[in-house]
Amino acid sequence: MPIELQIIRASEFVCLNTDELLDFEASKQALQGLAHACRKRGLDRAMLDLRDLPIPDKPHFTPLELAALVGTFRDAGFSRQQRLAVLYRYDVHGGIRNFAFFSKMRGLQVQAFREFEAALQWLSEESETTGDWRAGVRIPIATREARQQSAAARGRVRVASARRPGRRASKRKRK
Repeated sequence: MPIELQIIRASEFVCLNTDELLDFEASKQALQGLAHACRKRGLDRAMLDLRDLPIPDKPHFTPLELAALVGTFRDAGFSRQQRLAVLYRYDVHGGIRNFAFFSKMRGLQVQAFREFEAALQWLSEESETTGDWRAGVRIPIATREARQQSAAARGRVRVASARRPGRRASKRKRK
């Protein structure tokens, strides 16, 4: 089955400031523009290729910034119907895997890969959300009242008191 996908290289969205430090806001805006372009073209598959990024001494992004980048994809129109593969060579600080984890927590289909072929295979598979994912199966949740009513309907009656019949609440004094 042929697929159309957008490959977004790190050099297309990673922006540095004048001190050659990562500029988070500029990177976020560039990534949002690329994600929006994917959605505007009707592409449901994209790959972030981060293999050319150098290994940093400390993490590039904080967990809050990673969550903001996930929000960038959601704001650009990415939803459960789209897939995003993140291709990386090294993830020393766990930021790439955290990005994928945060994305899944927000309902997106994002997966991190070390191998290009595995990422391409995952992107070419049928989406897990074929059909209407909102149409679910009704699961009855029993409440205390519903359980008591069903027990009464079956002929069983629950005793509300914890005491057994015929026993006194207080102990007798022995002489």
